[in-house]
Amino acid sequence: MFSRKTLLKTAVAVTLTAWLPLASAAGIFTLSSPDFHDNALLAQKFAGNIKGNAFCTGENISPALSWENVPAGTKSLALTMVDPEGRGGLGVNHLVAYGIAADAKGFAQNELSAGKGFIGGKSTQGNGHYNGPCPPVSAGVHHYTFTLIATDLAPDALPAGLTREQLFEKLDGHSKGAAGIIGRFGNK
Repeated sequence: MFSRKTLLKTAVAVTLTAWLPLASAAGIFTLSSPDFHDNALLAQKFAGNIKGNAFCTGENISPALSWENVPAGTKSLALTMVDPEGRGGLGVNHLVAYGIAADAKGFAQNELSAGKGFIGGKSTQGNGHYNGPCPPVSAGVHHYTFTLIATDLAPDALPAGLTREQLFEKLDGHSKGAAGIIGRFGNK
């Protein structure tokens, strides 16, 4: 008759065939950028430009981001950008933004640097807008993780100035889903 392996493959194929139409009908919550592909290198202009920091060699222009298929019931969105390798593995929060309107579709290039369309939290650098990558030359390539979180909180529910950790405490129990994309920057 049929081997166990053949039966297992058939069961998996039937399950996937039944599930795929549901996934495409509902749509998968995704975050993307016309400025870089997931896990690709970020252009120099997206790097930070902090005066006095020799590793900040860019223009601090934030990349454009767009998303689709926001989960049903979403009232606002939050966006973070984190370098997990920064500060010797302790991480650097380059952007903490929330209160983004649920019907927003993305940010144009440089809007996150200008602080437009969101409530600014508090980054590791101490401000409420985009801070581009500034990894030390000897640190190699770092990964900059952009995470977009759908929430059931009204856009004005949270005060300005929350750190990433404080934001996550406030979002606990209010997250409806998340999407992410990674950009890399540094010396190979």
